[in-house]
Amino acid sequence: MVDVSHKDPTHRRAVARCKVVMQPETITAIVNREVKKGDVLAVARVAGIMAAKRTSDTIPLCHPLMIASVSVTFELEDDHVAIEAHVDCIERTGVEMEALHACSVAALTVYDMCKSADKSMTITDLALWEKTGGKSGAYRRPDAGTPSGGSDST
Repeated sequence: MVDVSHKDPTHRRAVARCKVVMQPETITAIVNREVKKGDVLAVARVAGIMAAKRTSDTIPLCHPLMIASVSVTFELEDDHVAIEAHVDCIERTGVEMEALHACSVAALTVYDMCKSADKSMTITDLALWEKTGGKSGAYRRPDAGTPSGGSDST
């Protein structure tokens, strides 16, 4: 692990996004809560939050961090679910990996819950969209625009 003991704790924030591309019928099943395993977005939200909190358990060399807040939001489009994860903390190192981990595990949960109905789903476009805090300062993906904050149909 990188030694961060010399750094001062600062407010750190990261935003990650991805998509789960699927058949329109699968989106309809999610919206109508007809997926056999249950409420897809509620379960995926909890999975993403849990993933952010446990990032250092699954990604070698990540520092365990005291996460202050995590939110996982969803936007349902005609052929995909867009997922956005926000993670905040006051720490000596950033939360980019926590946001990416939250987003990817939320996407994998959507996939798992819907795979019996749609085996053609694809998880795409996982990326860091924004980060603030720390010595390197703010970063915003050049094509990011303003993070939407997502919407939530649960």
